[in-house]
This record gives sequence, structure tokens and C-alpha cells, in this order.
Amino acid sequence: MAATVRKQRPRRLACWILMTILLADLLALSDTLAVMSVDLGSESMKVAIVKPGVPMEIVLNKESRRKTPVCVTLKENERFLGDTAAGMAIKNPKATLRYFQHLLGKKADNPHVALYRDRFPEHELSIDKQRQTVSFQISPQLQFSPEEVLGMVLNYSRSLAEDFAEQPIKDAVITVPAFFNQAERRAVLQAARMAGLKVLQLINDNTATALSYGVFRRKDINATAQNVMFYDMGSGSTVCTIVTYQTVKTKEAGMQPQLQIRGVGFDRTLGGLEMELRLREHLAGLFNEQRKGQRAKDVRENPRAMAKLLREANRLKTILSANADHMAQIEGLMDDVDFKAKVTRVEFEELCADLFERVPGPVHQALQSAEMSLDEIEQVILVGGATRVPKVQDVLLKAVGKEELGKNINADEAAAMGAVYQAAALSKAFKVKPFVVRDAVIYPILVEFTREVEEEPGIHSLKHNKRVLFSRMGPYPQRKVITFNRYSHDFNFHINYGDLGFLGPEDLRVFGSQNLTTVKLKGVGESFKKYPDYESKGIKAHFNLDESGVLSLDRVESVFETLVEDSPEEESTLTKLGNTISSLFGGGTTSDTKENGTDAVQEEEENPAEGSKDEPGEQGQLKEEAEAPVEDTSQSTTPGPKGDKATDQDKPAEKDSGDKPEPQKPNEKGQVGPEGVPPASEEEKKQKPARKQKMVEEIAVELAVLDLPDLPEDELARSVQKLEDLTLRDLEKQEREKAANSLEAFIFETQDKLYQPEYQEVSTEEQREEISAKLSATSTWLEDEGFGATTVMLKEKLAELRKLCQGLFFRVEERKKWPERLSALDNLLNHSSIFLKGARLIPEMDQIFTEVEMTTLEKVINETWAWKNATMAEQAKLPATEKPVLLSKDIEAKMLALDREVQYLLNKAKFTKPRPRPKDKNGTRTEPPLNASASDQGEKVIPTTGQTEEAKPIIEPEKEESRLEADAADSEPLELEGPAAESEQKEQPAEQKRPVKNDEL
Repeated sequence: MAATVRKQRPRRLACWILMTILLADLLALSDTLAVMSVDLGSESMKVAIVKPGVPMEIVLNKESRRKTPVCVTLKENERFLGDTAAGMAIKNPKATLRYFQHLLGKKADNPHVALYRDRFPEHELSIDKQRQTVSFQISPQLQFSPEEVLGMVLNYSRSLAEDFAEQPIKDAVITVPAFFNQAERRAVLQAARMAGLKVLQLINDNTATALSYGVFRRKDINATAQNVMFYDMGSGSTVCTIVTYQTVKTKEAGMQPQLQIRGVGFDRTLGGLEMELRLREHLAGLFNEQRKGQRAKDVRENPRAMAKLLREANRLKTILSANADHMAQIEGLMDDVDFKAKVTRVEFEELCADLFERVPGPVHQALQSAEMSLDEIEQVILVGGATRVPKVQDVLLKAVGKEELGKNINADEAAAMGAVYQAAALSKAFKVKPFVVRDAVIYPILVEFTREVEEEPGIHSLKHNKRVLFSRMGPYPQRKVITFNRYSHDFNFHINYGDLGFLGPEDLRVFGSQNLTTVKLKGVGESFKKYPDYESKGIKAHFNLDESGVLSLDRVESVFETLVEDSPEEESTLTKLGNTISSLFGGGTTSDTKENGTDAVQEEEENPAEGSKDEPGEQGQLKEEAEAPVEDTSQSTTPGPKGDKATDQDKPAEKDSGDKPEPQKPNEKGQVGPEGVPPASEEEKKQKPARKQKMVEEIAVELAVLDLPDLPEDELARSVQKLEDLTLRDLEKQEREKAANSLEAFIFETQDKLYQPEYQEVSTEEQREEISAKLSATSTWLEDEGFGATTVMLKEKLAELRKLCQGLFFRVEERKKWPERLSALDNLLNHSSIFLKGARLIPEMDQIFTEVEMTTLEKVINETWAWKNATMAEQAKLPATEKPVLLSKDIEAKMLALDREVQYLLNKAKFTKPRPRPKDKNGTRTEPPLNASASDQGEKVIPTTGQTEEAKPIIEPEKEESRLEADAADSEPLELEGPAAESEQKEQPAEQKRPVKNDEL
């Protein structure tokens, strides 16, 4: 057995090392063991978390609801969030902010800002002169930007998640509408920074919904492409998405499911809010008609009345989805006048007739962008609360031409569940099943620059060039590299949106500026002066469209090359070393580059005669180069016509490209290396020593943001501090309210207790009058001055009252504990005495307790009896109003001391092995005790053939218990006594000769 275990020791050592490494990783990730997602809707938000033991769970708010209103009420000295703020919308509509996400990333002249003013005239919007954005002017002293208000909501969502998870959370995935442009996405990221959240990703809500749908139907996804349309109509907008599901082969995990966004269509203002506003206007007209002859004011001029009507319109819209008509009722709508009117579903549909006509619009946009037909769509699934309106479903069903619409997804929580799955996948603390997500670029992005061209000798002209950086419906995240190879001095280029012809005139106005950034390069000429003997490979600009869909310019470099001669031996050594490292990490250079990189190089160089006709070909080339490395099956998903247009222009672009030969030469070396050194001609041997040496000089970049400037760092820091101060003020307010409530509750409870018999029994009339007078004085102070009292003052008042009542409460509590404690002490004394008598009756040859041990127990029993009798006699002499001498803590201490002595003897009896019986002259054992079973006796009396009883190795079982068991743990307690125990010991080692048990220990 020992040999077997020793062989397994290296395995155990490896296991311990692995456990140590895993424990270190867990300790490093202990502060990020929980992640969250926020499905940020226009009207409400859903928060979900993932933590160990709680996979993908929707967070309940303080009202135990799964959905929380996106609402903030701001006053001079208090702030409310969530359901509390939604309730305050009726009392104080001016200070209650809702639907503020519609103002994110928009300047003051945006049509959506004017629309917001028209919908909510009670809010005063001021203009930020520096950024030309709007802010909410609550009062002359209170002013908040939409980003700051959103930061409050995100901070509140994190507090809900932390309370639910019972641990701090920093990492989050936030959903945003798919139609958000760069300025709007950056605004959400800034709001998250104000809230102290680390955003793992901004995920489009349609992508999150598609991911949730695919994760729960992973088994249904196969190599055959399945096209599913998601129609999401929420409160503020509508988005239609076409998603393709299929399994693809990945390098890391083999065949895995993938979703690819193929087409997206949207309507920014089509949603449930617009329907509610129509209903509110209708109800306001009915109320004015009812009071027409009373010369009353227009209800539309009363913000509180309009807030009540909007809440009633929301309720009506929900009820009319299931009923043909309903009665609208509002008590005290305005001037204490009640409102009651009947509204039918037909009237509601007539009010929103033009809205229902816009329902098919996003469907046609999505099909057009995906270049697909309705016949290729297998299923249309409804998402969003507004899709519950029957008329919306009827119009959509006719538009898609299907037999029925899919309702097999949670319309409210799908996006939150998909986002939290993505959060777990991005977090280092969790490991989830891979699900490849390929989102699509909605708005194309291109690079524009102007350079001087000499068309004829002595005649120079400026030529404007465009290069598509990220094409429409192209996948992201992506990295792109554009090379400018005809500049040797400082120059500028521009990053703008591409062709937005798919947007209507009104959508273009809402979209805002189509110019993103102007990039100014400094130091290009100096880089050429540093390397005069090197050949320029151009100025390379590295762009990144990250997982959140946010574009950034990582760096700009000036690249140079020259030929350097090396000795053949040194090059051979380096080549071998490179091949060895490549073989260690697996795969050639080409496959790694294609798998991990998505860089595409587009040179600026072009023929003077080329015009705008070449642009489509260049766009196709860029798209093909960027998409091919992402997945092995990307060529099958790339639309055909665009790829065909690119083929004619690929050849001239490859000739002009300075980077095309670079990756090929290392690949050629990589192909030769594994095969050994092939025979080469003398000319090749002479050319081998010459190799290319690359020099890279980083170029200084100055960015001028054109669409919407981000908040400067100092302004952002001030906003962060402002939100932290508000949060601290809220916490202090909660602490003060808690202290005031505790003081008030103590006064009321104590005043009531003074009249209870158990309290009157242990107190005098003077004591009760003193306490009552102090309670009345504190209650009067709390009513008169308590509103201005600080938290410290309230706590001091409470501590003073508790100190005054401490003796009274102590006497009552002690008398309540006496019966139970004394009964337990009596039981323990009786059982200990019986145990001691039984121990003394054990025969001398079987005695396991020493005389000292039994004497000690007897002494403790006697002392405890004496203490109890003396203390109770002394307590009987004291009046009930005095401090008692019989204390419950003393009773517990005496019980603990006595129980410790008894437990010591019981444990000794449990673990002590019985002594062997003496043998008679004939070699047989003495009579077994009466408690031994017949089978045990038979096993001991009848010896085996050829072996006498004396020859049996009585001590053998103890020897056979290996040292490994002794090292691992103490011997197990014996439950048998006498010869039966010896028999059990003999048989037990044979059963315990399992190396598995030792390994487990």
C-alpha cells in the first residue's frame, strides 16, 4: 500500500500546485466576482447579475419589482430615484426628469431637443455655450446635463445590483439602441465614468436580444444558416433586426454557434410613448369639453394635471391591448374636479393611425440593408412592450406575410439576459460556453484627405480623396490601417461618416454632424530627416472600432525600411530560433495573422486619372480584406455583388501597397524552415544575407472633434464629484432618517412599557415618573426642533434615554431568562450526578476513568449546587426593584464549566480502546460480555484450521494500519467494546487497504 501511495505523490503535488494557482487567480479576481448588465430603456431599465451560484438573474429593486423606472427627481436638498421618483412626477413634475436619454449626444439645434420641449414643456432647458448641448435647469443653483442624470441612474442600478448580490460590483455591460451614433455612444460611456462603472462593452439592445435567443436555443443551431427577424418596439423607438444563426469553426473551441447581424432598420420616434402622448392629448380635450361652460383654464397649462393624464394614458394603453373599451378615471385632476370618460380601442387606433402606418418601415429597411427577401426569413419574433398593442401586431403580420408572429421570448427581459451573458463572457471571473457574436456597422465611416497633384508640367491642382474605413453592415470589432505614402511633410486628414442615403431627410437632421474628427499630424517631415538613407513605406494610421462600436485612432506611425547585410550563420540561427518559437506556440505566421488580426492596409497612392468611379472598388477591397480574417466562413456571409466589384481593383492596389510584400517574406521563411534547409543555388545564397530592417517613428497627433466635443477632464472630474456629493448626501439623509425613526420608536415603545405589569413590578413609582418625564421632554423636542437636528444630536438623545432606562430593562430581561436558565442548570446537574454514579459502578478491570477525574467532576457538581442554593437565597431577600444578584450570564458560566468536565469524560470513554481480556491456562478467552452478539462469539471461539487461538496476531490490525493513515488523520472512534471490538479491528484493515482513501486524505 505504501508503495502505491508513494507513486501517486507527484500527482498529488501537481494537484496542490494547480489548486494554489487557481486560488491565486480567485484572490486576484475577488473584487470582480460579480458582473452586471443594465438594459437601459427609455421608460424603464432591467438589471441582471451573474455571480458564483447565481447564474443570470434579474435583480429585484427595493419594491421587489423586476423593472425599475428610469426617472430622477432632483430638489435643493433631496433626490429620489426609481419608483419613488416616478411617484414624485405627479407632485413635482418640473423636478422629475424622464426620457432624458433622447437628449444624449445632441446639440441644442437638434430636432429631438425641440421635440422634447414640446412633449415636456414643464422642463427648462439651458444651453451649454462651450459644447452647444442642453442641460436641465432645475433651479438657479441646480443644473444637470443629460450625462449627469444618466450617471445617477447607472449608479442607482449598481446599488440595486450590489444589494442583490451582497458584494461590490464594478464591471457592467450596458445596452444602447442600435441606431446610436458615435456622439451618443461616447455620452453613455461618459455617464458610466461618472457613476464609477467599468464598462466591459456597450452592446446594441437588438444584439443582446439575439444573443439571449441563441443561448437558450444553442442545440437548434447547426451548419445551416437560419435567418430570424426581431421586431423590437419599445417606449421610445422601434428597431427591426435580421440575424443569421449557424455554427462556425473557430480555432480555439472548434465548432461553435454564431450570430451575425445581417440587416437593421429603425424608427427613432415610433414607440409606446408617442401613443401615450396621443392618448393624453385626447383625454385633455375631453376634460376641457366637460368644463367648457365653466370658464376654466386649459388643462394643458397645468403640469401636474398633464402628468396625471400621461400616467392614465399609460394605463389605458395597456388595458386597451386586452379590452375593447375602458373607463378613464382621475380623482381631482385639476381644481378638485374629477375626470371620467370612456375610451374605446377603435378611438385609440384612430388617434394613432399614422403611427401604425410606420410599423412596416423598419422591416423594409432591414431587408434592404441585408439584401434579403421576406421568403428567406424563417421567423419574426416580437420584442418590446409596445408590440403588445393588437393593431401593431396586425399591421406587422400583414407586412411580413407570415402565418403568425413569434412570441416565444420574454419581451421585457431578453436584452438584459443577453447582455449579462456577454458580461460573464467578457469577465475573467467566469467561463461560459462560447457564442460568437458578429455585430454590424450601421453608419459607414470613411477617411477624406486632399493632396496636390501635378496633372501637367508646371500645373498643380488639388485632388480630394476618400477611403472607406468601415463599410455599412460590415462586422465589428475591427482594426484598420490606412497608409498615406505620398506625404513627406505634415498634413491633415478627416474622419467622417460615409454615405447616409438610407436615412430620410428628417433622420439626417436628427443624426447631427456627419463630420467626426479632423486629424492633424505633426512631425512627419522630421521623421524623414531622421532616416534619410531609408526607404519610406508611408504614414500608417491605425484605427480601432471596438466592441462598443466606438471609433478611435490608436496611433500614427511613419515607417521606413532598408536592406541590411548579415552573415549567413547568424541569419540561419535566427531563422532556426524563429521556427522553434513558432513550433512551440503552434501554427504558422500566416494563420496566426489571419486569425487574430483584422488589419487592412489601403495605400493613398493612386493614378492621376482615377476619379470617383474607383471608390466602389476600393470600398469592396477594404471590406474583403477586413472581413476575411475574422472567421473562416466569412466569405460565405459576405454579400456577393460588393465582393465582385472589388476584384477588378485589387491588382493595382496591390502594386501600390507598400505593406503587401512584408507579411509574405516571413511566410516564405516559415514554409522553408520546418522542412529543413533545402538545396539552394549560389545566387540565392548570396541574396540570403540581405534582410529588411524596419524603423518606426511615432507621429504626434492632434484631434479636433467635430460632431460633439467630449467633456474636458476637469469638467468630467467636477461632474464625478457632484454625483459623489449627491450620493453622500443621500446616505447621510438615510442615516438621519434612520436615527430619527429609532428615537421616535424608542419613545413610543418605552411609554407603553411603563404601564405593563412586568415593568411596574421591577420599578418604583418615582423611577417610572422620572423616565416618563424624560420621554415626554424628548418627544416635545423632536416635534419642535427635531427637523433641524443633526444625526449626531438624534443619536445622543437616543443614547441618553437608553442609559436612563437601562436598569429597568435589565431587571425585566433577567427575570424573563431565569426560568429557562435555571431549568437547564437543574437538568445538567441531575444528569451529571447520574453519570458520575454510573462511572463509579464500572468494575476495576474495565474502569477507564481515574479517581482524580471522578473526584474533580464530583467537586464541580457540589460547588455548582452550593452556588445555586446560596445565590437564590440571597436573591429572594432582595426587592424586585434592586439590581439582581442572580444573573443569567453567571448561570451560563456555571453550566459551561460543568458541561466541560462531563464532555471530557464522555470523549475519553468514546475514544478509549477496551483492555484485552486475560486468558485461562487452556489458551481460551474468558467469557464474553453479555452485550456481544452470537456471531461475534462464534468468530472468536472457533479458530481456523491449523492455527490455534494463541497464534492469532492480536496486535496485527494496528500494525497494518499504515503510517499514511496516521499522518493523514487520527484513528476513527470505536463504537464497539470488548471482544466484538477486537474482531472488528481484525477485519477492518482488510477493508481499509484502499489507496484511494489515502489519496483523498
